[in-house]
Amino acid sequence: MSNKVKVVICGKDFTLQTAESSNYVFGLARTLESRITEITDANSSASPFTAAIMVGLATLDDLNKANAKLDSIRDQSKEYVDEAGKTRLERDAAMQQVEALKSRIAELERELREKDAK
Repeated sequence: MSNKVKVVICGKDFTLQTAESSNYVFGLARTLESRITEITDANSSASPFTAAIMVGLATLDDLNKANAKLDSIRDQSKEYVDEAGKTRLERDAAMQQVEALKSRIAELERELREKDAK
């Protein structure tokens, strides 16, 4: 469902067509205006446009870093899954070896009992 949401950023009205809830969009607009205001308050020569560009660059930087971290976490998770799979195979092989050794012990004990019985 598409919503038309009207927001005010730096005194300018913007009507947005979005699938997101109006509360979500209002929150984004408040955050954007807050970041722009932080920059313009800290640097009186920065226009809202300049501040918006700076906020956009900082946001893209944050996004790129977050995506890099996400990729790293995915890679690490894949390594853990691969390692768990290898460990499971090693365990299965060890269990087969244990069963084979138990069978061999039982066979040898049977042979020993037969020799003792003679």
